[in-house]
Amino acid sequence: MTAPATTPPAATPPASPAGPAGRRESARRASGLGGFLARRALAGALLVVGITVVAFLLTHVVPGDPAAAALGQRAIEDPATVAAFRAKYGLDQPLWQQYLTYLGNLLQGDLGTSQQTRRPVTTDLLEYLPPTIELALVAIVISLVVGVLLGTVAALKRDRWPDQLIRVVSLTGVSVPTFWLALTASLVFSVKLGWFSSTGQLDPGYPASPRVTGLLLIDSLLDNDPFTFQMALHHILLPALVLSAYTVGLITRFTRASVLEVLGNDYVRAANAKGLPRRTVIVRHVLRPAMVPIITVSGLAFGSLLSGTVLVESIFSWPGLGQYAYKSSLALDLPAVMGVSVTVAVVYVVINLVIDVLYGVIDPRIRLS
Repeated sequence: MTAPATTPPAATPPASPAGPAGRRESARRASGLGGFLARRALAGALLVVGITVVAFLLTHVVPGDPAAAALGQRAIEDPATVAAFRAKYGLDQPLWQQYLTYLGNLLQGDLGTSQQTRRPVTTDLLEYLPPTIELALVAIVISLVVGVLLGTVAALKRDRWPDQLIRVVSLTGVSVPTFWLALTASLVFSVKLGWFSSTGQLDPGYPASPRVTGLLLIDSLLDNDPFTFQMALHHILLPALVLSAYTVGLITRFTRASVLEVLGNDYVRAANAKGLPRRTVIVRHVLRPAMVPIITVSGLAFGSLLSGTVLVESIFSWPGLGQYAYKSSLALDLPAVMGVSVTVAVVYVVINLVIDVLYGVIDPRIRLS
């Protein structure tokens, strides 16, 4: 006698995220992220305005007369010429009125006219900013690759000789003055050994690729010109390596500390106890959560690279924002100095906003902060 067949109960389908509850949850998350971004953007805008106030005041308390620096000694002896110069650039107005005029022009995208180049500051920044961005991008890529690798090895070999050696190297990187390292590297690797080029983006007299992005490496690839790409890479490597020395040490130390903290978690021990391959445990269970603080330090390091290239660009004759800021400061070119200050401030604000967005995506709790 056969047992009666039993019909298995129908499986209850999981709740679809496309249902009303799912849509409400998606809308709530989107509104939370939108409000989070709006708060961060507003704070960033107020920060930029505050930086313009500080930079404007500092540029006007610096010893020296912009009229004398721009006109020269002979012209400064002519009161009519000096009065015309001050009237042209608004230097004869009260300080508060000068700032309000500058802020109004800034909101319209007008950064003024450079007293040194006689061109709009915006035009100068569009010319000098891309080489600095390119140099900083190559430097931060080198820093991330080398720093994360060294920091991970140091954490996995804790208190052994690789860890001790890497800690000495990272400490050296954050301690050595950048200008000394740039001079020494230029002398040894360019002058003595001839491994790298030490001046400019290309060899003297060699035409650059057609300007599309302003980044010479990318423009040469877009132009399908491997020879120009190789030459540009040969010129950018040494200053990028010098510039990345500090950030390599910084990222190495942060990576080591972050990886050590993650290695002590229970889920890492459980993954090891299950017999998962060591590489899988490190990449999927250790490095991914350890990257959260590394994102912060990498973003701030990129901002510092953009604003801290003055000495490196001067030593390697790199036609970037650092050289432009240095020459503008020597000439007391106030509109140019203010333009550089505002540009660097906006870069920092944008980088911090990107970091906040990444945090908001990784950890939803941050959206409520």
